[in-house]
Amino acid sequence: MLTRNLDQAREAYKRRDPEATRLAHSPSPPHQAEEKHTTAQGKYLKSIIYGGLDGTITTFAAAAGIAGASLSPGIVLIVGLANLLADGLSMSIGDYLSSKSEAEYQAAERAREKWEVENYPEGEKLELEEIYMDRGMSKEDAKAVVEIIAKDNKAWVDTMMIEELGIIPSDESPFANAISTFISFALFGFIPIAGYVLALFIPSLDSIRFQLACVLTGITLFTLGALKTILTGKNWFKSGLEMLLVGGVAASAAYLVGLLLGGLA
Repeated sequence: MLTRNLDQAREAYKRRDPEATRLAHSPSPPHQAEEKHTTAQGKYLKSIIYGGLDGTITTFAAAAGIAGASLSPGIVLIVGLANLLADGLSMSIGDYLSSKSEAEYQAAERAREKWEVENYPEGEKLELEEIYMDRGMSKEDAKAVVEIIAKDNKAWVDTMMIEELGIIPSDESPFANAISTFISFALFGFIPIAGYVLALFIPSLDSIRFQLACVLTGITLFTLGALKTILTGKNWFKSGLEMLLVGGVAASAAYLVGLLLGGLA
């Protein structure tokens, strides 16, 4: 069982606190030292966050372009909802196919490495020794490390996958990735046009539809940017502001294009 507390170690690193780092790696009772494994939700957090960001920016950019062209609010709903379905499906299918291809590639490479370890162990040992020697190990140390690793075939294959091919095994499901992306894209992508939908039921919102869409989208972008720090470890406020600015630039460009070309509609 691991003696370190991974969450504490990460927090200590963020604060650059050597004492906290030492405590995070100190032996502790089993119930304290056990590492928290990534949950199913955390595993697909990347797809959720980036799917949500893409959906929000894409849909709002379309709404901004239509608003810039002074077209009917109904067009915003038509284009927005069509965008949610078409782009959401396209993105999720692309995510599924790329994840599936990556998983198939990893499986094929692992099968090859396993076969080589079983049928030509001397060559695989030499490859691993050369990798470690290239990183500064002496020949004797590299040979000693490889001999230890080679005592367990699974550990040996795992090491070859990482050291030789740069492949870190993943148990993520391509289908679950795709579903996470689509739901996130559709859910967050709906927010920029939520103001237009509300205006259908609350006539008093007619005059501020676009302004309401701007506010809702800004809050969404900042929130998703802040949540992104769960993956990046960066400052949440800076990350949220950065995403807000990126989305603002995209929306401003779309609005300007709509304003300039509105006469063509």
